[in-house]
Amino acid sequence: MPKINASTVAEHRAQQREVLIGAAIDILVNEGATAVTPAAVGARAGLARSSVYQYFDSSAALLSTITEEAFRRSNEALSEALAAAEGPLERLEAFFRQSLRLGADGAHRPAVALMNAGLPPACQQRLMELHLEQVEPFRAAVRELGVPEPALTADLIAGMLHTALAAVDNGTPLDTVTQRTLALVRRCLTPADGTISAPEEVA
Repeated sequence: MPKINASTVAEHRAQQREVLIGAAIDILVNEGATAVTPAAVGARAGLARSSVYQYFDSSAALLSTITEEAFRRSNEALSEALAAAEGPLERLEAFFRQSLRLGADGAHRPAVALMNAGLPPACQQRLMELHLEQVEPFRAAVRELGVPEPALTADLIAGMLHTALAAVDNGTPLDTVTQRTLALVRRCLTPADGTISAPEEVA
């Protein structure tokens, strides 16, 4: 059993649940949704299957929890990044920077694996709801900029982000992808008078 240091039973249970979720996500990303079972997760976490059932009573419960966790952790990081940005353009750039950092860390892989897993319609619907919640700050920033056809513009710029994430996945350096993507985004959003300055170098 993994050694877990906790001062209370509740803290111990919370930590053990995190260990199981981490094991389930690892199995999902590397082996697929059908491999996420209480027995497999328990084995990966070094716990008996009976221990897993104290937290998750089925494979469906595990997948449902992973669905929420796949977005919660990324959303917390995105919210923190956006909180430090002042205007809509700054928030949009912060969203892109943090999304690409998360992509470099593989944070998007659980959600991608779930979307391609052939889950029941209810799970697919929840995934879509969580995705829309995640991208709403980005879409709101585009609307605030007052660009023509804001919904379409947001969709087109989101395509740049997806392409950039794929480039990072394929080994292109994160700083290179981030700098180039932000330059293109600024160019797309520059008004006719061209007053938006070039993005700063990424540290």
